[in-house]
Amino acid sequence: MTDMNSPSPWLTIVGIGEDGASGLCTASRAALAQADLVIGPPRHLALLGPVSAACIEWPVPFAEGVAQVLAHRDRKVVMLASGDPFWFGAGSSVTRHLQVGEWTAYPALSTFALAAARLGWAIQDTACLGLHAAPVHRLRPYLWPGRRILALLRGGEAVGPLMAYLAKQGFGASTIHVLEALGGPRERLRTVTAAAPGLADVAHPVAAGIEVRGEGAVLPATCGLPDSLFDHDGQITKAPIRALTLSALAPRPGELLWDIGAGSGSIAIEWLLAHPANSACAVEADAQRAGRARANALALGTDKLEVILGRAPQTLPQGPSPSAVFVGGGLSQAMLEALWAQLPAGTRLVANAVTLESEALLAAWHGQLGGNLMRIELADAAPLGSRRGWRSRYPVVQWSTAL
Repeated sequence: MTDMNSPSPWLTIVGIGEDGASGLCTASRAALAQADLVIGPPRHLALLGPVSAACIEWPVPFAEGVAQVLAHRDRKVVMLASGDPFWFGAGSSVTRHLQVGEWTAYPALSTFALAAARLGWAIQDTACLGLHAAPVHRLRPYLWPGRRILALLRGGEAVGPLMAYLAKQGFGASTIHVLEALGGPRERLRTVTAAAPGLADVAHPVAAGIEVRGEGAVLPATCGLPDSLFDHDGQITKAPIRALTLSALAPRPGELLWDIGAGSGSIAIEWLLAHPANSACAVEADAQRAGRARANALALGTDKLEVILGRAPQTLPQGPSPSAVFVGGGLSQAMLEALWAQLPAGTRLVANAVTLESEALLAAWHGQLGGNLMRIELADAAPLGSRRGWRSRYPVVQWSTAL
């Protein structure tokens, strides 16, 4: 059934590979023959060759190209993109501004598909990452011996830093397959180890197939990462308490966390590690600690962490409401009142207290609103003369509730 109110397609998104016009499907060729305008990066336009339509080079910065495409709604427009435009490609950057029905898309083989075919790897068992627009640290959660990774890189100059990063993390024995200009006449595959000297003359576009090997530290799959993985000045929720706190926060895929009084950022970082669809915003009043939280997030592959410098509750994140909030620093009556007034019903709140005053505050709020109030007491074995005894840590009182 056809919806008479649905828009007519005016935009055709064509995936193009290194084999240029000869690799296009019949539908892509027909769209190009009927187009009034073709827009794409200079490399893609060169691969396409001469066409009857007017051609526009995609500008820099990228967002200006999106605006140019949208400005030509009254014409038949073809937009060129690499391979599969909807797998780490430009397709969704445009279609998010359109109604369903305004576009047609004809993807070509993705770089991931071509790379897996060359290496004989099962894509479903391989991590596929887009590092062409992201820091190499995004690899960190995927580094364990035996893991296979396919990564898109910004260009040939990115291969050296990738090798250096793996070596620095203790995975210098990893095998790296450098895959250049896949699917075209310039295609080349070279294999090196991460600890080897860098390669010269690496052609764009380039991808890397990584077989992880080495003795580097592997991130545990459970919450409560070792404190040693975080740079901190003592302002950190220690690993056992952090594990209990993350358990109370109960991260679910796609949720947003506010980490207030973030310190080293450990809670927000582990929230992000819980699922790649999660997001987090940390609020920290101390500039050095805020910088440290950003650095920790980058080092552990969670550079998506947003860090706001400011003191809550005067400074709170703007935008979407969180699914959960953790108060680790700056706990006060004013803080809880501000959160109570601003947050929607059902928001999960977890607050930790270490002083008598903050314990009393949480006890009072628990008395009013209920939830779970828990006193956490831990002790570590320590030398006691010629023997060993228990050395108690400061107890922590944790209140968790749904507002």
